[in-house]
Amino acid sequence: MPRSRLWNALGLLFLGLAGVTVLLGVWLFIHPQSHLNPFPRTAALQAESAPALTSSPAAPGEASPATAWLRYPTLPPEWTKTPLPPPTFTRTPRPTLTATATQTPSPTFTPTPTLLAEARISGLAGHPQTLSLSCESRSAADWAAYFGLNIDEMDFLHHLPASDNPELGFVGDVNDDWGYLPPKAYGVHAGPVAELLRAYGAPAQAYRGLSWEDLQREIVAGRPVIVWIVGHIWAGKPVTYTAQDGQAVTVARYEHTAILIGYSAKRATVVDGENIYSPPVATFLRSWSVLGNMAILW
Repeated sequence: MPRSRLWNALGLLFLGLAGVTVLLGVWLFIHPQSHLNPFPRTAALQAESAPALTSSPAAPGEASPATAWLRYPTLPPEWTKTPLPPPTFTRTPRPTLTATATQTPSPTFTPTPTLLAEARISGLAGHPQTLSLSCESRSAADWAAYFGLNIDEMDFLHHLPASDNPELGFVGDVNDDWGYLPPKAYGVHAGPVAELLRAYGAPAQAYRGLSWEDLQREIVAGRPVIVWIVGHIWAGKPVTYTAQDGQAVTVARYEHTAILIGYSAKRATVVDGENIYSPPVATFLRSWSVLGNMAILW
């Protein structure tokens, strides 16, 4: 083939290809969603957004027209939900346990002194009684002085109540002779003496029917005891006396008081006025029993 025809054929071929290319470009512009379009989504979005693009300025908070087609699609109303805040948990504090132990107080026990073969209290000073029948007041004053209480014998005597019943007060004239029975000059029993001692501040208690072991325990514990005896630890005989109030009372001639301060296997030691002596235990117990083993304890 001549060279001139060959060039003419190639020129026509290129012109044909160029025309086909132009026609294809026009067709793709008109049909942007064609599968032949290499950028279908961008073209489609431009086509869909084209009606919304205007020259008016964008409202505050809206995208400008030049970038409006880049906005994300708006969700349908039923998809637009206000996010719920995360649940708030209120932690209930654990109760503070206060260990309150209710303890039952232990009972207070007064230990019972163990009986010893012998015991004696020192430091108790006896004095002679001032009047003929003031032995109870003298014993009370000496006994209280041992525990640190200062009591005058005559002051104590004058504060004792008077009665024909020795269980209620002093019977008879304190200056009369010793050895009579009520209602004559006699004296007073443990009850009124202990009551008056309490008024002076001494924790005195009157008892009847005590045992020898009871007295021994008091001595071991260091507490002397006022005892009601007959004479100076003499033998005696109980007598029943009916007072004006109708009460039957056991009385005895030569009613007397002393202070027990010691004992041993064979003897009891007493302070009798200004005297201290130790009769046999059997003799002491026989004399003490006449008025019913009567005594005053601290």
